[in-house]
Amino acid sequence: MSEQSTHILDLLKQRILILDGAMGTMIQRHKLEENDYRGERFADWHSDLKGNNDLLVLTQPEIILDIHKQYLAAGADILETNTFNATSISMADYDMQSLVMEINIEAARLAKQAAAEFTAKDPSKPRYVAGVLGPTNRTASISPDVNDPGKRNINFDQLVASYKEACVGLIKGGADIILIETIFDTLNAKAAAYAVDEVFEDMQITLPVMISGTITDASGRTLSGQTAEAFYYSLRHVKPLSFGLNCALGPDLLRQYVKEISDVAECFVSAHPNAGLPNEFGEYDMEGPEMAEHVAEWARSGLVNIVGGCCGSSPDHIKSIASALADITPRVRPDIAPKMRLSGLEPFVH
Repeated sequence: MSEQSTHILDLLKQRILILDGAMGTMIQRHKLEENDYRGERFADWHSDLKGNNDLLVLTQPEIILDIHKQYLAAGADILETNTFNATSISMADYDMQSLVMEINIEAARLAKQAAAEFTAKDPSKPRYVAGVLGPTNRTASISPDVNDPGKRNINFDQLVASYKEACVGLIKGGADIILIETIFDTLNAKAAAYAVDEVFEDMQITLPVMISGTITDASGRTLSGQTAEAFYYSLRHVKPLSFGLNCALGPDLLRQYVKEISDVAECFVSAHPNAGLPNEFGEYDMEGPEMAEHVAEWARSGLVNIVGGCCGSSPDHIKSIASALADITPRVRPDIAPKMRLSGLEPFVH
């Protein structure tokens, strides 16, 4: 284990670490148009690029760097790279597969630049970069055609190859952690974890891995049908630094599922919920103090080690959360008796 990894482990035993908030929410505030996304380099690109937020690390790097710095100033310990869709699978929508490596390297480099600047200002509060591997826009477990349950538009090997390329770029750019994030399909997550492990072996490096899934609705299950506990058992073999949940739900509705994981996880637990549920205009109404009140209760109940924000959250939310959690003791990893722990859609413990 690297010296950096040891530092992160030591910090997690001492206090709750703060993850940053939503990148997309902050980008939207800039009201960027097609030409802003294109920049000079892609002025003549043959498809529309508006909405390709990951591309902004190449065309509008100062905007991305500034967003990172705003989150650090708000109290974030861990920055997420702007790479949620920076895989060849997702970038195919823009015919930009050839840019995946460059985007991931540059995204990690920008986040690392911001983190290094703030660490230098206050070495007692080191800042870290989590290289994000998003879920892709394909699912390996579910048919895209209701009339053909066996149909798939992606397979395991294709996912692995795509994740490997992105992961190499994140490491080359300087990521301290790899974050497999917003997982709605466990098979996608397994492909990502396998890819990361292969990259570590190829590059002769080992970084901490965070895994964060998504409970899609009040059913308490992922899109591929698993409960939170079953989802954890499906991936505990990865031995992640942390395991948790993000997106889909606000902190009020997500709590019971965070507790479900906290009760069974041998590793640290993370959570970065949305700022409530979207209103009829697709906007998020939960303000920072209210969000902080919810997650502070989680912390006092001993449920979490890493907390941040997802959709709708901003530096104001992160500032409120960081302040509310500053003096609360982090979750202590439970001493869990060895048992056979299997999972289908439900957990099976024997």
